[in-house]
Amino acid sequence: METEIIEELVRVIEERKKNPPQDSYVAKLLEDRDKLLEKIGEESTEVIIASKNEEEVVHEISDLIFHLIVLSQSLDISFEKILNELRKRRN
Repeated sequence: METEIIEELVRVIEERKKNPPQDSYVAKLLEDRDKLLEKIGEESTEVIIASKNEEEVVHEISDLIFHLIVLSQSLDISFEKILNELRKRRN
């Protein structure tokens, strides 16, 4: 399984956090936790609604994962920590 895109997203989000461009969607989400949480709720609902159509649900799951990564970075939780938690649950 390839995780390069996740690592790249994390790097971009970290950069937006350190040096937030004014027109950056990610920077705006990082500045406004309530907006980010609202977006995660919205994306979660869209995953449920789209779950009967594979193409749509893949798109919506991608959106949800992206926003969850933004949340984890805003909380200074490394993606590695999340992966370790998932590994623990496997045992």
